Amino acid sequence: MRYTAKRHYQWSPEIAYSVGLIASDGCLQSDGRHISLTSVDMEQLENFSFAIGRKLPISPNKNKSNVDAYRIQFSDVAFYDFLTSIGVTPRKSLTIGQLNIPNKYYPHFLRGLFDGDGSTNAYFDKRWKNSYMYYISFGSASANFLQYISSNNMRLFGVNGKSINKTTRAYKLSYAKKDSYILYKNIYKGSGIFYLPRKRLKLEGFIKQNGDAIILDNARVP
Repeated sequence: MRYTAKRHYQWSPEIAYSVGLIASDGCLQSDGRHISLTSVDMEQLENFSFAIGRKLPISPNKNKSNVDAYRIQFSDVAFYDFLTSIGVTPRKSLTIGQLNIPNKYYPHFLRGLFDGDGSTNAYFDKRWKNSYMYYISFGSASANFLQYISSNNMRLFGVNGKSINKTTRAYKLSYAKKDSYILYKNIYKGSGIFYLPRKRLKLEGFIKQNGDAIILDNARVP
């Protein structure tokens, strides 16, 4: 008989954020109970721990690029079952696709995904004078997963990402300046939210350079 944990997980901004991190840097073991998350940012793992309401030990580790990183590994049948019920599966890297995430919580999920496998960059386009560009991008080994992200972002935010391109190691979905700013305003909206400061500050630096308004700080302090 399968053991049923006393914990119970249901949708909230915090849980949605944690699902975004798991969808990017997490792993479900095939035993039906163990979950792990690896990141070069200890603060990201601390955010995850607080988001699911647990105090989890963090250990030194290596990430998938063999770079020094940190890792959380824990046993939680209830959270494992919650993740599989929405479409996250063991050994998901190449197989993850559409997830069952309520629209209300999708922006929090996307913020977690950005903190995990997202990136931002900026440059001046030499083809036009004074043409400053910045981008938000999402990476994944699964093209189907990025297609799901692209479709949801269009449906909920009206943004149109560039085509999903294969890079050296994975697929990449990018958003140009105007759409990146729309995503920024949506994923950081609200008070008391978790996020990775270094990524937000980097993106806001690009936004300020372009002369756009910045959302006031709304960090949650654990």
